[in-house]
Amino acid sequence: MSSTTSRAEPEVAPSPLSIGDPVAYRARHIRWEVADGIGTITLDRPERKNPRTFDSYAELRDLFRALGSARRAVRAVVIAGAGGNFCSGGDVHEIIGPLVALQRAGDMGGLLRFTRMTGDVVKAMRACPQPIIAAVDGVCAGAGAILAMASDMRIGTARSRTAFLFVRVGLAGADMGACAILPRIVGHGRASELLFTGRALAGDEAHAWGFLNRIVAPEELAANARALAAEIAAGPGFAHAMTKTCLEQEWDMGIDAAIEAEAQAQAICMQTEDFARAYDAFAARQKPVFQGD
Repeated sequence: MSSTTSRAEPEVAPSPLSIGDPVAYRARHIRWEVADGIGTITLDRPERKNPRTFDSYAELRDLFRALGSARRAVRAVVIAGAGGNFCSGGDVHEIIGPLVALQRAGDMGGLLRFTRMTGDVVKAMRACPQPIIAAVDGVCAGAGAILAMASDMRIGTARSRTAFLFVRVGLAGADMGACAILPRIVGHGRASELLFTGRALAGDEAHAWGFLNRIVAPEELAANARALAAEIAAGPGFAHAMTKTCLEQEWDMGIDAAIEAEAQAQAICMQTEDFARAYDAFAARQKPVFQGD
């Protein structure tokens, strides 16, 4: 936070950042790197297990929004935490304390500005065209669990502990889309258990429940996440974006509408050069080199 920001009157929903070119963007509250078509977000406050602040929420929101303009340069995203943990949630002193001050002041407007801003992070993650892979190790709690949940895929470790802790601080499990998204990953009954109890989901159990796509050793986590991102980045970027769009849009469609939506989506993809490249490579017994158009 800026040294001029008042602790008594925090800016709970910071104004959007002017990111411009996300490839060249120099992040302020997280680490952001782009190499070989892969963007890597590192939540980097290891001494506190990488908690979120008002400013880091806003930066994540704005970065994911900006990635829509960099689909060819950034074709997959990895989000990870520094120091052996993913994210411990909202910073107790920099977020929870100021929110309690707003509650005691009866400032419903300020509280709602914050909850809408955090929800906008998830909206931006789901709307950005790039597939997102969460590399989950150690503590993955509260808002950290939401960031992992909102990703498209999750690779974890046996020592990871994922907990939707909101009930433990007197809040509903209904936070940042959890009641909509989590049941689609682990099922309604299991999501209900996690959201009502706030208990931690160990790595092996998270894998068995389908929350984690795979379990790897902690020392192999970064390499595995990057390898999956590289595999995706080498694929047809436009078609991947279309797949992500359909996965989102078809949540509330009937089967007939979904089939029609996919017929249109596939016809659009058939107009891309990547579709022709794949055919030409097959005919020449070569591996296609996709360019995302």
